Amino acid sequence: MGFDGDEETVTQNPKYLKSKFRYNSPFIQVSLIGLVCFCCPGMFNALSGMGGGGQVDHTAANNANTALYTTFAVFGVLGGGIYNILGPHLTLAAGCSTYILYAGSFLYYNHHKHQAFAIVAGALLGVGAGLLWAGQGAIMTSYPPAHRKGIYISLFWSIFNMGGVIGGLIPFITNYNRSEAASVNDGTYIGFMAFMAAGTALSFAILPPGKVIREDGTRCTHIQYSNVSTEAVEIVKLFMNWKMLLIVPAAWCSNFFYTYQFNNVNATLFNLRTRGFNNVFYWGAQMMGSVAIGYLMDFSFESRRKRGIVGVCVVALLGTAIWGGGLANQLRYSINDPLPPLDFKDSGRDFAGPFVLYFSYGLLDAMFQSMVYWVIGALADDSEILSRYVGFYKGVQSAGAAVAWQVDTNKVSYMSQLIVNWSLTTISYPLLLILVLFAVKDNHKDEEGTAKEADPTSAGTVYT
Repeated sequence: MGFDGDEETVTQNPKYLKSKFRYNSPFIQVSLIGLVCFCCPGMFNALSGMGGGGQVDHTAANNANTALYTTFAVFGVLGGGIYNILGPHLTLAAGCSTYILYAGSFLYYNHHKHQAFAIVAGALLGVGAGLLWAGQGAIMTSYPPAHRKGIYISLFWSIFNMGGVIGGLIPFITNYNRSEAASVNDGTYIGFMAFMAAGTALSFAILPPGKVIREDGTRCTHIQYSNVSTEAVEIVKLFMNWKMLLIVPAAWCSNFFYTYQFNNVNATLFNLRTRGFNNVFYWGAQMMGSVAIGYLMDFSFESRRKRGIVGVCVVALLGTAIWGGGLANQLRYSINDPLPPLDFKDSGRDFAGPFVLYFSYGLLDAMFQSMVYWVIGALADDSEILSRYVGFYKGVQSAGAAVAWQVDTNKVSYMSQLIVNWSLTTISYPLLLILVLFAVKDNHKDEEGTAKEADPTSAGTVYT
């Protein structure tokens, strides 16, 4: 989607524009994309959080996730361009539908133990997820007003991760009386598929950017569909964009640590029903973390650059403390020296420490990713540009995840995985600080706001 002209101010009833509950308001539209992600990737997260896709043998899930994140790495980068060509409805609906197939492949695996279907479904989900997350990122970062992007990111993240909370309850409830069970039952997968189907239908309720009107009456005007050649050129430019290169370490590590947390903490230390119990709190912690960092990065200081610096530093300090706790926990067990599975009812005090650690991992994940999204959103206001930026972020993120799942499949030691995760996140903080210092502006005169890419000193559209 291109933009012919500058931002348009819409003259309407002021009382109408002030309402956040208009169907065409950023609040409702970001809430709707949150609900779509609640139903699809939210349920996928709950399924992944079980460890091994809910199976005792992680091999099928690891191989499926490797296929998933390999294709996701490609279509994450391409997704922004595809979104600009097709618009939200086709892009989001096509992406959502692949989640249903993925959950169904594990329902099939429960009975036949053939992993080929799961691997193919994982590869197709990577394509769909690239489309969905590129569209989601463009909506979440471009529809809100520039001075409230942190709050809208936290709104999305809270609704989205409620999917993980509800999704964690599904295996917890359906497997509650199966404390010795290793693989989840059919009802768990069917429940996930029902939510994913609802999310696919809901994706048609998302409005394109030209129809969304902010409270100050502004919107992007004269939406035009982009074309393949334009998007191909702009996508290639991303790999030479200094801003995107600084984001690469943060993008790479932001899903890399899931494999360790899901398979080697939750699935290794706890029995089946307790994994579902833990996931309720893991994704609940994500809601808390996103709200906290969103408030900090929108309201802590008048200067937007200062808010960005403080946000990165807070996440860096918290991350160091939590990964330090993870190191202390990891010293107690290894692949060749596992601990007896913990149960939330029967293990007493032994359960408390690992549970708090897993909860903290969820808190950190939300704060880290919300902080990165805020930085990306501060680089531009235009939906077309941000769809490419977020697509690049998701593509690199997925490449890292593809590697991480194979690292686990090849039985790399838990301690080595923890050290790599901690090191990658630590490297990303100073690079994000450089990006905030040199690319995030305290006013909007130098922001990119048109469909044409701008250099760091060029002027763009003013969004207030």
